[in-house]
Amino acid sequence: MAASIFVNIPVRDLPASMAYYKAIGFDHNAQFSNEDGACIVFSETIYFMLLTHEKFLAFSPLPIPDPKTHTQALYALSRDSRAAVDAIAETALKVGGTEVREAQDHGFMYGRSIADLDGHVWEYFWMEFSPQQGA
Repeated sequence: MAASIFVNIPVRDLPASMAYYKAIGFDHNAQFSNEDGACIVFSETIYFMLLTHEKFLAFSPLPIPDPKTHTQALYALSRDSRAAVDAIAETALKVGGTEVREAQDHGFMYGRSIADLDGHVWEYFWMEFSPQQGA
């Protein structure tokens, strides 16, 4: 199995969150989903587990911060183009997301920050990258 990441995210309303992520173009893996959580598939190696607060607390004894008032994390996901960034951002806004700040355009990189239904911030971005930049 290729190295994968499963990010656990607490959500208040699992069915509403599942509908939100489906509406912006992501599938869910039923094999890893039940009434306590849903596996949202972003790619072949990136998955987000939407967990009810009760289920999330089974993994962490710490209190769950309110993402509408405290930054818990920023989730940055690349897109293939500027147009793809705008497309997912505009769709997310239509289905209940909130724009956190204006689009950021740095020429070689473009991004938009959208909070989901719970307030988790998703940074959708496109970046022009060449292997020589890292050398």
